[in-house]
Amino acid sequence: MDRIRIVGGAKLNGTIPISGAKNAALPLMIAALLTEDTLILDNVPRLADVAQLQRILGNHGVDIMSAGKRSGDHQYQGQTLHISAKNIIDTTAPYELVSKMRASFWVIAPLLARMHEAKVSLPGGCAIGTRPVDLLIMALEKLGATIAIDGGYVVASAPGGLRGAEIEFPKVTVSGTHVALMAATLAKGTTIINNAACEPEITDVADCLIKMGAKISGAGTPRIVIEGVDQLHGARHTVLPDRIEAGTYAMAVAMTGGDVQLSGARPELLQSALDVLTEAGATITVNNEGIRVARNGAGINPVTVTTAPFPGFPTDLQAQLMALMTCAKGVSHITETIFENRFMHVQELARFGARIQLDGETATIDGVAKLRGAPVMATDLRASVSLVIAALAAEGETMVNRIYHLDRGFERLEDKLSACGATIERISG
Repeated sequence: MDRIRIVGGAKLNGTIPISGAKNAALPLMIAALLTEDTLILDNVPRLADVAQLQRILGNHGVDIMSAGKRSGDHQYQGQTLHISAKNIIDTTAPYELVSKMRASFWVIAPLLARMHEAKVSLPGGCAIGTRPVDLLIMALEKLGATIAIDGGYVVASAPGGLRGAEIEFPKVTVSGTHVALMAATLAKGTTIINNAACEPEITDVADCLIKMGAKISGAGTPRIVIEGVDQLHGARHTVLPDRIEAGTYAMAVAMTGGDVQLSGARPELLQSALDVLTEAGATITVNNEGIRVARNGAGINPVTVTTAPFPGFPTDLQAQLMALMTCAKGVSHITETIFENRFMHVQELARFGARIQLDGETATIDGVAKLRGAPVMATDLRASVSLVIAALAAEGETMVNRIYHLDRGFERLEDKLSACGATIERISG
């Protein structure tokens, strides 16, 4: 099992290139199931989750060709995937594959829309609460699917194809919006999704679907309208930059001090997080290359933040912000409203000497002057990177164990940080 060793205390200075967004790349890959033609995706990050989804799609008979680096390419440029789902040979997504990654459950939507049937295992993935699929099933039933749960599998059928309908989500759901959006593209008639998620990754998937011939309006707003078409065709699309990766490295710079250019980052994708970082004492500058983050001399100011759906403060940056606030000059409050159980990093941050108290969904962080390195263990994807942020500023050595979580969502994390002066290395085995 790989580990990451970090010796804290170095400021970060230099350039960090931002990879393509995992949370867009996964649904974009799944959308390839909607057409017989080839979908070409550029700027796909090299992540464990992407590789796992390639295996899942391969199980359905999808051919995927990965074009590697060409001469002149930057080492962090994403890969190009040519995805061809011409012949879907199996509409079952088995437990042993789906259990490793929640997003793979979404294959139910294009399989049902195009093949009129699907049998997909109930999902696994990060241990951050139940994250049920009931809203996804509700959306598919509204579109005319017949659905049963049998032996841990969701068995769905729509013998005459899906039909357009009005879908009203009782709460904002990114996964539900992705599923409804993909399924509705091939449904007969008009579908209206109300209380849709507004996340940039939803818009990115909709933009790709439009290139494939879908008729979609309103993506990025709470009301999306889809006019069903008979079939979709191939297209080429570039995955948008990862706002969570950008926000994570911005927090790391704020934590350690220094001056880093986040190359390719787009400020409009994470403005709420940038506002919080400015409040905390970082200097944020937007330029032609992306976003520049600096903190030189100034201390870290405490903040009060509540996570919220986009454009609010992202739940996927909550753990990273908490790590930053462990060294703030005063008391901070972070309230998590999206996922229960998303404070699993608290006990690990305490091992650095952080002072954090939990009361329901709110964490109160009493900043300390110094953290001290310690052996820690990653519990989920975002929690694991919060431990890296704490370790970068802690005195002495930290060993982060169970880093396979990091490899699911951060491309070449240790390379990017060490290039900016961090003492960080991966220890294999």
